[in-house]
Amino acid sequence: MILGAFFIMSDDTLLKKQTTRLNKLQKRLRREVGSAIADYNMIEDGDTVMCCLSGGKDSYAMLDILLNLQQRAPISFKLVAVNLDQKQPGFPEDILPAYLDTLNVPYHILEKDTYSIVKDKIPEGKTTCSLCSRLRRGTLYGFAQQIGANKIALGHHRDDIIETLFLNMFYAGKLKAMPPKLLSDDGANVVIRPLAYSREKDIAEYAGLKGFPIIPCNLCGSQENLKRAAVKEMLSTWDKQFPGRIETIFTAMQNTSPSQGVDRAQFDFTSLTRDPDAPMKGDVAESDLPAFDFLDIANNGHIDLDAAKRNTDALKIDVVSTYTP
Repeated sequence: MILGAFFIMSDDTLLKKQTTRLNKLQKRLRREVGSAIADYNMIEDGDTVMCCLSGGKDSYAMLDILLNLQQRAPISFKLVAVNLDQKQPGFPEDILPAYLDTLNVPYHILEKDTYSIVKDKIPEGKTTCSLCSRLRRGTLYGFAQQIGANKIALGHHRDDIIETLFLNMFYAGKLKAMPPKLLSDDGANVVIRPLAYSREKDIAEYAGLKGFPIIPCNLCGSQENLKRAAVKEMLSTWDKQFPGRIETIFTAMQNTSPSQGVDRAQFDFTSLTRDPDAPMKGDVAESDLPAFDFLDIANNGHIDLDAAKRNTDALKIDVVSTYTP
């Protein structure tokens, strides 16, 4: 009896811990999604948001959090769930409808055999993900207009955004990532990524605790995108060795300075000229440098680089030698 009671208490304790952890994760994700929506004006009053569901952890979590926020938001907006069955072999057609029925949310299940197109166009053994996603995106964009949805929500998270930055940097020679909000090339659709501030590991844990009926994404038999896998492994290693580095990278992506780069399309370097009437204050960026970098110079009296005291007199230079040929 005592042994049985011990196990019962252990189960209760475990359930309590899981519930506590689930609530904590939900609050964190809700806060991050709410912040992303507010920062990028993703959802406005009267919007109809089409939530694209793949059956993976990310899109499940996105819909779950958006439904949660919908009940608390100071604005009114509609959510419509949409899944595209691309006729991959073994795709469990009943899972998503059964799950969505429990949520009492409007949904549509579409069918389009993009799988056959992909298999016809991509050589055996090559990664099919890129073409598959483009075909899926085109179908979903068109359907959004059919149902009057003015926003399309995708389940990409912060890790996806950072990985895309490095993929483009390493393999495409571009400083380009995945924006939290995007206007499609034809201008007909606005794509939003409400999970832009959320970490994949939080989403994965949340999905596990919620018990979402996950549908595997490798039913097509395609090989994993090896380049993305390598970047993911690199970032994972950094995250373990240098805690906070991933957060810093994402913060840097939000604080770009075109004038401090080398992209002539982003900043007009050719037209830069000096202003002869400008007060001599040097580079504004220098005021952000740590004071100890110049401590020795300041103490020796050669020059005072204290940002609060910088003026013409402080920057006066004693000329000790001049040579004119």
